[in-house]
Amino acid sequence: MGPPADEQPLDLSVASLDRGAAPDAPAEGSAGASSSGAAPRARRRPSLLTAGIALIVLIVVVKIFVAEPFRIPSQSMEPTLRPGDQTLVWKLGAKAPDRGELVAFHAPRTGEILLKRVVAVGGDTVGLEDGVLVVDGRKVREPYADPDAIDSVYYGPVKVRPGTIFVMGDNRANSDDSRDFGAVPTDRIIGRAVARVWPPARWGTT
Repeated sequence: MGPPADEQPLDLSVASLDRGAAPDAPAEGSAGASSSGAAPRARRRPSLLTAGIALIVLIVVVKIFVAEPFRIPSQSMEPTLRPGDQTLVWKLGAKAPDRGELVAFHAPRTGEILLKRVVAVGGDTVGLEDGVLVVDGRKVREPYADPDAIDSVYYGPVKVRPGTIFVMGDNRANSDDSRDFGAVPTDRIIGRAVARVWPPARWGTT
């Protein structure tokens, strides 16, 4: 009894290979192998492309809404931050900073991005007396400020409008801040500087 009809093509193919068969048989086998090999690559490519797009979107969203690095361009925040240092600016919940926090913001008048310390908030009365920060008539201890750099500096006092913050650089004698451009509206705040991330030897909170 002969083999079933549906097995005959397999028998013929084997037989043709044994006889040094027609050239189109290997060609079909090669095409089949190529087709079967290409199928997994075709399935992987969309997945890699999708992952790449998702990663780019995630980076953009994080930078716009969550956090981004900020490079310190000047000496105005010494000794806390030096020129070339980079801080991580956290943007979530940054529109109502507390006194003593570092914030990045768009400066009034120029729109330049600056990073300074919040020394007073809306409703406070703020000034400097012989380099000492005074808020609502009380002297404020500032361990982060260099006393040698702020000696003999006087300013104010002035009343801070609601909805604004008053900012100064830690290097009071060499800082362009609210003493020059006025209080900063809170809607111009970009975020709070939460950590120094560069250089590695100076990693830490700000």
